[in-house]
Order: sequence, then structure tokens, then C-alpha cells
Amino acid sequence: MAEAEATAAHWTHKEALRVDETAITHAELQDASRRLARWLSDNGAGPRRAVLVAAPNSIGLVVAYLAALRVGAAVTLVNPTLTPRELGALVERVRPSAVVASPDLASRLPAGRGPACLVLDPGAAAGLPEEITKLAPAEDADIGAGDVAHLAFTSGTTGVPKAAPLTHGNVLASVRGLIGAWRWSADDTLVHALPLQHPHGLTAVHMTLLTGSRSVVLSRFEPAALCRAVAEHRATVLFAVPAVYARLLDWPGFPSADLSSLRLAVSGSAPLPARHSDALAEVLGHRPLERYGLTETGFVLSNLHDGERLGGAVGYPLPGVEVRIVDAAGTPVPDGTVGEITVRGPQVFAGYSGGSGTGDADARGADDDDADPGTDDAADDARAADPAGDFLPGGWFRTGDLGVRDPGTGAVSVTGRSKDVIITGGLNVHPVEVEAVLEAQPGVRAAAVAGRPSERWGEEVTAFVVADGPFDPAELAAAAAAELAPYKRPKRYVPVDDLPRNHMGKIVRSRLVAPDRPDPGPAA
Repeated sequence: MAEAEATAAHWTHKEALRVDETAITHAELQDASRRLARWLSDNGAGPRRAVLVAAPNSIGLVVAYLAALRVGAAVTLVNPTLTPRELGALVERVRPSAVVASPDLASRLPAGRGPACLVLDPGAAAGLPEEITKLAPAEDADIGAGDVAHLAFTSGTTGVPKAAPLTHGNVLASVRGLIGAWRWSADDTLVHALPLQHPHGLTAVHMTLLTGSRSVVLSRFEPAALCRAVAEHRATVLFAVPAVYARLLDWPGFPSADLSSLRLAVSGSAPLPARHSDALAEVLGHRPLERYGLTETGFVLSNLHDGERLGGAVGYPLPGVEVRIVDAAGTPVPDGTVGEITVRGPQVFAGYSGGSGTGDADARGADDDDADPGTDDAADDARAADPAGDFLPGGWFRTGDLGVRDPGTGAVSVTGRSKDVIITGGLNVHPVEVEAVLEAQPGVRAAAVAGRPSERWGEEVTAFVVADGPFDPAELAAAAAAELAPYKRPKRYVPVDDLPRNHMGKIVRSRLVAPDRPDPGPAA
């Protein structure tokens, strides 16, 4: 926060953030977050405690995020599409000391006794209710580089989301690496329509606060609106995922859109098809910059800002990052050989909360009834043993992604994943959660979910269903809509006679094959 304060002092009256038509300056952002920090502190939030922030893209979300950091809390950001069931499970898991939520998300929170909840006012300045704006600004907590800033949840191979504690030091190391590698400065204006709850969108906030630059965020993506924002604000940088770029290329107005101000178009969170990279290069006049990172590692690989950018490759290690490609035994493989991508550096987290990250107490760092319900001992838990084998000796984190280093260029390409997680439109979906919802429906004997290649989404969530008789996909889609966020819902339902399993009875997802068909349109 000290660096953001210094930036705000220098760029006091400069616009820092605009979400749709609402804008706030660097100084106003800091002041609003200090006042909300007072409310958080008065309601039990502080160091070694968790704060839940549940809101769609908005200035209020950013103010709440910064306020939680100010009091030293570990912030969990909530995907705004979560259903009441999903949101309730997250609250139970995190057991936050306080919640800041938009009206819609607040209405989905579990009823009854729970943590203090502040409901944001979407029509008010900075999203804060009037009574909060009258509070005295709070002083920042004494925060160190090793203190937890985020308590992020990422799907693991067990099907239970893992709690990944990211320290202030982790976050700063990742962002500083990008600032240098991408030549970011106060003169930059970034435009994007990414969710601010996701590391991709949240990184844009960090870069803005540290450099004095400006971010223009759209609350929802629409090709014409995104291109109009680039032209109107003379944006120099565009952040997007492959699904967004696919929609832009499909839009008839894209070739004639005024994108001349862009010096950089960044793509990440999923593979960008080579033909899309080529088509974008033709329209933009420069190839998009592909990069690679994980929630647990921050950004670790990137194509070059200066020099040739390689379509289909995620490039080279960012400053301060070490990357090795290893075999099953953890031994580095020769260039040109596929292996698992492993990462080491100051931006890499220390380990999942609670060791393996699969217990109910992960997010709060305690598993006894006498534990403080708001505490978060994640930093201590992360230093525990590594029974799940997430790290190799020497502190190398196993990403679970497969990659290869080109012998000629040295650039790394991602070739697949050793984990079952589906990445669709840049968001993680674990099959087990979706399967549980489908198998609870009448007439469904068994279901398996896998990601099938999609040029639009990177992967589309596909359900293979063993039913007692003919089934209606519309009925299953309706059940999924009631229980799952839109990005988790299957885009296809394929009837099968049986599911492929190994000798242990585990589903072999690589043998789930869906009939070919044209690439799907956007999800409802």
C-alpha cells in the first residue's frame, strides 16, 4: 500500500480507474479505501483474518479490495456469478471476519447469523454508502512482505478447491516483473473487459496503482463497446483472453475499428490459436503478446515486448523467475522434449493452506472448534510439509502443465495439462463439481465432464451422460443453471452407454470423445 500511496501523492488528480462511465482519481481511490478500512477494522477485520469481497466489476470492488489490504486482512474475491449454494460453501470455507458485497451478491449470502456485511451502493461515489464516507480515514496496518494479501481458491486434482495464500511480496514481485518487461509507465492507458476478481484483471489494478497509469474497465464484454473504448480513450494496452479475441475477429466491424493507439495486446489464461494470432497481427499491425501464469505463481512467462513474438508460444521467463521443464522424476529434460513446467521465484506462493489444501479449515488455518473463526494462518500453514507433492526439492512448484522449450529460440510453449482442470474462457472449472450436480438429477446414472478443444473458449465444458433412458439436455441445462455459475455449465450434453474407467474405477477423461461439430456460440 505504501507504493500505491506514493503514486497517488504524485498523481493526485489524475484519473486512475474508470468502470463504464464512472471514474475515480488516484487520490480519491486511496481516500475512499481508508474510510472503508475504518469500517472493516471496527467490525473485526485485521491481520491474520479474512475478508470476503463479492461484487461485479465496479469501483466499489476495487475500493473494498484496497481497504481490506490496508487493515492487513487476507482478501478473497468472489466470482459474481456464483449461485447461493456456491457462495454459501465459500463463506463456510473462508469464515471471513467481514464481508463487503454488492446488493445482488449480498442477497445470495447465507441467511442468519454470520460476519458483518457492508452492502455497496452502486449509485454512490466510490460505491460507498453515505455513512461510510463520513468515517475518519484509518491508518494502515503494519504489513510485511510475508503477510498474506490474497486467499485465492484454485481447483485441485481432488475436486476440492485449494486455498492458495499469496503474500504481499508474491504480488509485488509478479507485478514489478511485468512493469519492466512490458515497459509500463504512467503514460499508459489500459482497456479491458476482464473480471477484476480474476488474477488477469486484478493485475491491471496493481499496475495502475504502482505506475500512475490509467485503467478503463468494461463491466461486460461486447466487441463494439470494447473497440469504442480503445479509440475514445486512446488506449495503449489491451488485456484479453482468447475467447474475447475470437469474438472480436468474428465481429464484422473489427477490421475497420480504430485501434491505432495500441502498442500492446496481451493474451493469456488459455492458449491462443495460431490462426487467431495471425489474424490479429494483420488487423493490429503487431502480433499479440502471449503470456503464461497461474494463480499460485503469478506471471512467469511472456513473449518479448521488443523483438519477435512467436504465435503459439508463451515466451521466456520474466525478470526474477526461473522455469524448468522436467520429467516425472523431476529431472530437467532436453530442449525439444515435452515435460512438466516447474517454476521458482519470489512471486511463487509457499504452498497451499493446510498443506494439501483439501481440508475444511484451509482458509482459516485452523481445524478445531476453539479457533478464532476469522483468523487466517495461511502463511504458517504454507510453510508446513508438502504431502501432496506440489513442490520439488529446491522450491520448484509443479504447475501440472506440460510444455516444451524450443531448441532454436528458447521460447516455451504449453502443450497440455497433467491435471483435470478445465480452463474455459480463462476460468477454471473442476469436473467433479459439475458431475455432482448432473448425477443428482433423476434418470442420470452417471456423468463425466471434460474439456473439449474450442477456438472460442480454449476449452468447452462437455458432459457425457449415462442415463436410464432418453434424456432431455434442456432439463439438465436448467438444473445446471440453478446450481452452477454460467462458466461451469456444460455447453454440450453427449449421451453415452458407459464411461471409460481404469482398473481402479477412475474415469479416464482422455477417452471421452464428443462427435465433431462447429465451434459453439457464446454461452447463455
